[in-house]
Amino acid sequence: MAKQKGIIPIEGTLGNITFFKTKDGYMVKEKSAVPASKIANDPAFARTRENMAEFGRAGKAAKVLRTVLGPIIQGSTDSRMVSRLTKQMIDVLRMDQTSTRGQRNVIDGEATLLEGFEFNINGKLTTTLLAPYAVSLNRATGLASVELAAFIPAKMMSVPGGATHFKIRTAAAFVDFENATGALVEADSGYLPINNIATALLSLTMQLPAASTHPLFVVLNVEFVQDVNTVKYALQNGAFNACTLVKVDGN
Repeated sequence: MAKQKGIIPIEGTLGNITFFKTKDGYMVKEKSAVPASKIANDPAFARTRENMAEFGRAGKAAKVLRTVLGPIIQGSTDSRMVSRLTKQMIDVLRMDQTSTRGQRNVIDGEATLLEGFEFNINGKLTTTLLAPYAVSLNRATGLASVELAAFIPAKMMSVPGGATHFKIRTAAAFVDFENATGALVEADSGYLPINNIATALLSLTMQLPAASTHPLFVVLNVEFVQDVNTVKYALQNGAFNACTLVKVDGN
C-alpha cells in the first residue's frame, strides 16, 4: 500500500489507481483487476470465498456483541474499536473445531478469547485502575458480581487532568449470536470524589437468567467526569474512560 506524499489531496479513481483518505493520511492502491463474478464462481478462488464468508460471519457477531453491550461501552471506545473487535472475533471463530473451513462460526468457537478486550485502547483498564478487583460469574444461578476493596482514588487510579469524580460501572450480559439478540444488566457505584480518602467496599451485583445456554460477558467501566457546581461533565467525550471485558464464559 503506497502513501501519497504530494501536496494535492486526491480522492477517487484515476485509471487503475485509487486514491483514498484514512486516519493515516491519503493512500494509494492499484484497482483490482479481478471481477467480482470470477471471485464468486471460479474454483481458483474457493479459499477466498471461504475467508470472505468467515470474515462476514465474524463481523456480524462483533456487531451483535456491540449492540448488546451498547449501554455500557457507549462513550468509552476508541476510533478503531470496531475493526479491533472484528479481528478478535475472527480468532474466536477460527477456534471452531467442528465446522468445515468456510463454515466456522463464533457459536462453536472459543468466546473466552474475548476476555481482556479493551474497548478503549487509549484508556486501558490495567493502567487506569490500579486497585485490585474480583469478578465472579455463576452460570447456574445467573449471578455476576464485581468487588473492589477500599482504595484511595488519588493513589490507586491514573486520573486524567481536570477530572474531579469517577464512577465504577459494571454490566453483565448474555448474547445469543445465532438469533442476534441478548440482554444486559448494569450496576454502578455512583459518582465518587477523586481524593485521598479511602472509598468504602464496592460490591456491584447483576442478575442474569439462571442456567443460560448462551455466552456470558462481564464488563468493567471506569468513567471520569468534572464536577462544576454539582453538574457532571464528561472529559473529551469519554476519551479517558476505561472499558474492558473482564470475564467471559463461552459455555
